Amino acid sequence: MNVAAGFEAMFLDPVGRMVQQRWADAAVAVAFEELDPVSAFPVVPGRRWGPGLWWSATCGRHVASGSNAMRVQLMVLDRDPQVIGIAGRPVRLLWRDGRGRERSWVPQLFARYADGTGMLADCPSHAEAGGQRALAAAAVMTQACTQAGFVYRRLEPLDEVVEANVKWLAGYRHPRNRGRAGLLEAVVDVFAQPRPLIKGVAEVGDPIEVLPVAFHALWSGRLVALLEMPLHGHAVVRAEGGSRPDAGCGEAG
Repeated sequence: MNVAAGFEAMFLDPVGRMVQQRWADAAVAVAFEELDPVSAFPVVPGRRWGPGLWWSATCGRHVASGSNAMRVQLMVLDRDPQVIGIAGRPVRLLWRDGRGRERSWVPQLFARYADGTGMLADCPSHAEAGGQRALAAAAVMTQACTQAGFVYRRLEPLDEVVEANVKWLAGYRHPRNRGRAGLLEAVVDVFAQPRPLIKGVAEVGDPIEVLPVAFHALWSGRLVALLEMPLHGHAVVRAEGGSRPDAGCGEAG
């Protein structure tokens, strides 16, 4: 299992049995996005955030999460229309280093894209997280993914404002926030021309009923706002595909 000869993959099959096979074969045949974690996320004493579950609107089920940084990246992937499946730690890759020693790494997440390709990724809380071991593993994971036609990434933390906005919208990801029949379509229609969020919502109806639908549409991409600016009642919102507001339009009034 040296790097030059290829990698091995270990994963749990759908009935919970541990399987090991050539990575090149597994990458083609295995739906990693449907698998349980190959090993549990570690619990680190003293950390504010620990392992948990994230309900994915993409998958319609819970995905294992190991940290706040990973949970945020799951939110980002859950909003991506090109992502059709997500899983936490579904595969361990094994190889031998130049001295013949067996090495392994478990990337934190896997995402499947609509074109059939996949991404293995880690979610560091900062650029140096994990130290040299993580950076060395990243180089090896990049090589393994390139061989399989996948990509590997160390996903960078979001800007604080963007993260806050994504977390807020994630609270409205569930389909129940589409509201009663026809309400989502009415919300999208009213923002055919860019306008402040609260103004468009008030034109549709009672904000108590309509705002959750607008936030769901912003989560799902039916509506668009500049998430680099604080999301508030005066933030300019438009229907996806409509004319784009100026960058300054989302600022507080």
